[in-house]
Amino acid sequence: MKNYPIAKSRRIRSTPYTSRIEKQGVTAYTVYNHMLLPAAFGSIEDSCNHLKKEVQVWDVAAERQVEIFGEDAAKLVQLMTCRDLSKSKIGRCYYCPIIDDNGNLVNDPVILKLAEDRWWISIADSDVIFFAKGLASGNKFNVQIFEPNVDIIAIQGPKSFSLMEKVFGKKINELKFFGFDYFDFRGVKHLIARSGWSKQGGFEVYVENTQSGLDLYDHFFEIGGEFNLKPGCPNLIERIESGLLSYGNDFDNNDNPFECGFDKYVNLDSEISFLGKEKLKKIKKDGIKRKLMGVLIDTNKINLTKSLKLKDDKGNIIGDLRSACYSPHFKKVIGIAMINEPYCRASVTGLLEIEGNSLAVKVCDLPFI
Repeated sequence: MKNYPIAKSRRIRSTPYTSRIEKQGVTAYTVYNHMLLPAAFGSIEDSCNHLKKEVQVWDVAAERQVEIFGEDAAKLVQLMTCRDLSKSKIGRCYYCPIIDDNGNLVNDPVILKLAEDRWWISIADSDVIFFAKGLASGNKFNVQIFEPNVDIIAIQGPKSFSLMEKVFGKKINELKFFGFDYFDFRGVKHLIARSGWSKQGGFEVYVENTQSGLDLYDHFFEIGGEFNLKPGCPNLIERIESGLLSYGNDFDNNDNPFECGFDKYVNLDSEISFLGKEKLKKIKKDGIKRKLMGVLIDTNKINLTKSLKLKDDKGNIIGDLRSACYSPHFKKVIGIAMINEPYCRASVTGLLEIEGNSLAVKVCDLPFI
C-alpha cells in the first residue's frame, strides 16, 4: 500500500520535540490525541531489537493529560473508572479503565494522584476531557477540568536506568514501578514516573517547563553515547509481543473490560460508585461471549489497516483480527484478535483470507512474551 504524508495543521499539533526528531530521522508519524506521534525511525524490526537491548528516548507528548482539580476531584475520577481508588496514594500511578453508562470502554489511561484534590489522567487516544466535563456538569461537581501544558519524554529500554542515574542520581532508581516523584534538572523540577509503553523498563518525564524539557532532551543525547542511546517511539512489534493493548486498535467503545482481560481492574464488590457498574455486574453474571486473544498467523508479511474476519474451516466467523505485525522472535506474523465463543481457547485454529491468500491461524494466550 502506498504511504501518504500527513498534512500538518492546527487540528494536528506538532510537539515541542518535533523539530528534533525530524533531524534525528523519524520516518513515519501517526496521529494520537490530535497530535503527531512518531511511529518509526527506519526499520521497526531494528528498532525493536535495539529497544530490547539498549535505551531509547521517545517523544510521546501526544500522551495528553486531563487535569481534574477541586473539591470533588476524587469523586469525579472515581465515577469515571471501574477501579477502586478509595485507598489510592499520592505519588502513585494507577492503570484505570474508564467506563461509560453501558459498561463499555471509553479509554484506558494511567491516572496520577498528585494530591487529594488534584489528579492527572494520562490518556490513550480519545477525547476524555469532554467525557469528564459532561459528567462534572451533570453531577454539579465542584471541579476544574483542563489540559495542562505537559509534554512527556519517555526513556525506555534496559539501559534506561543507567542513563537516568547519570542525569538524576541514584535516587531515581529507588522509584518503584508506577511510582513518581520530582527530580531536579538544572534548577527545574520535573515529575518523573517509572512507567512507559513498553515492557523493557524505563521512565516517563512529565515536562511542564518546555524549555527545560528541550534542554533535557538534548542533554540525554549529549551524554548517551556510552549507552548506545537512540531516538525511538512506541514499537508495534514489542508492544504486540508484550500484550500491551492499544485503545482504538485492539479495543474501543464497543468493547467491555471483561472482554479485554481487565477483570482485575473491575471492582464490583466494593461500595464505590462508578458509571456502568450495574451493567458490568450483569455482564459478569451472564458471562462474556468473546475475548481478546493472541493469534499466530502462518505468514511472514502482513499489511493491516482495518479489522479482518477470522473463520474456521467451515466458513464460520470466529473473530476479528485487530492488530498484527511480523515478529522476528516467532518468525511469523502475530496479532491481537477479538475471538468469539466457543473459539477463544488456546490452540484453536482458523483461517484468514487476505489479498487472495488463505492463511492458517492459531489462537493463543496473551502476552506472547
